[in-house]
Amino acid sequence: MYGNLSEVAETSGSLTGQSTDDSWILENLDATRCLGRALVQRLPALSVLLLEGPLGAGKTSLVQGIATALGIREPITSPTYALAQHYPDGNPPLIHLDLYRLEQPSTANELFLQEEEEAQALGALMAVEWPDRLSLNLPEAWRLQLQHRAQGGRLAQFTSPATDPKNSSTCI
Repeated sequence: MYGNLSEVAETSGSLTGQSTDDSWILENLDATRCLGRALVQRLPALSVLLLEGPLGAGKTSLVQGIATALGIREPITSPTYALAQHYPDGNPPLIHLDLYRLEQPSTANELFLQEEEEAQALGALMAVEWPDRLSLNLPEAWRLQLQHRAQGGRLAQFTSPATDPKNSSTCI
């Protein structure tokens, strides 16, 4: 599609060589940012990237890497209190949502749909932290799950819409 992400990661020197097709062991936050920069090559225009993982897993650090790859120079911070941050100077623009504080799915859904409409109008990439707050079915979304590892660092698992088991159906 847009090149081999493993090759991009290896040439950066920041990601560990321990990876499979779409899973990586990230030793530190620099490696997490590096993965964000590399993922931009995999995401088609107007993509929605759902970022899953516990507090402190590196979701915002990953978005910082994405922003760098998009040419955004302003500091990227978690939009936990603002809920949404817009970065129109990116190529493409970036909309970063953090749904952590939204306990009601209807509220999270409303914000997501408003921001998705704006992302479509701007031709923006959307990165959404805490997508578990949504009650929407998002079959076209990409997913990145970050988990802390007992041995240190993080495990990152990237899923495309076509391979996401949440988007598959079985006929009996």
